[in-house]
Amino acid sequence: MEKTEFLRNLEDLIEANPGSLTEKSVLADAAGWNSMAVMGFIAFADEDLGIAPAPKAIMACRTVADLMALAGI
Repeated sequence: MEKTEFLRNLEDLIEANPGSLTEKSVLADAAGWNSMAVMGFIAFADEDLGIAPAPKAIMACRTVADLMALAGI
């Protein structure tokens, strides 16, 4: 998956405006990033990326770039 596609999927997941997220975006600053978004990210990672990140590892991510690294992107 390309970085831009990952960003668009993450924006959809947290219901952010298209183009509003970058690799430098801080997850805590994103209004839609919450426990439900973490669950959604787990499903996205499993279905679309074929990985199973631990919730603890996702919660340790501070930026979108951290999520990308966790996802291998």
